[in-house]
Amino acid sequence: MKRERALQVVLVLVGLLYCSFGYFLFGSLWHSGWLRGQNDVVPMFLSLLTALGPCLLVAVKQPGRHRLLIAYAAWSALAHAFTMTIQSAEAAAHGMHRSDSPQDIVFFAVIGVVLLALFPAKQPLPAGRAPLSESRVAES
Repeated sequence: MKRERALQVVLVLVGLLYCSFGYFLFGSLWHSGWLRGQNDVVPMFLSLLTALGPCLLVAVKQPGRHRLLIAYAAWSALAHAFTMTIQSAEAAAHGMHRSDSPQDIVFFAVIGVVLLALFPAKQPLPAGRAPLSESRVAES
């Protein structure tokens, strides 16, 4: 029960954080602000996280029923951290420094690891209820 409560707290914090990225998304899109920095990736990335935020908040009530969503949030955070690690290593190899490194790498890696560490167990089906795929086969 403590593990589920910890997961719920993490889902609320990450969900609210991702929702708050909508502010930065709006700021980036306002008057085509993303064109000045010639960085069209940031608004796209922020839009994905902003959309994921409310979904994580919905998952708070029954995390066991939203395992796929939580897995996606965890693995996408780890994939982002891994991609940024490669970009930072490549930049360093060319004598450049990325301004968002290593803070963002650690930030997203921690989110991914914590979500995976608290990942909810698979819930057993209620008695007498077959999985969806089996019930469709039985009807044929």
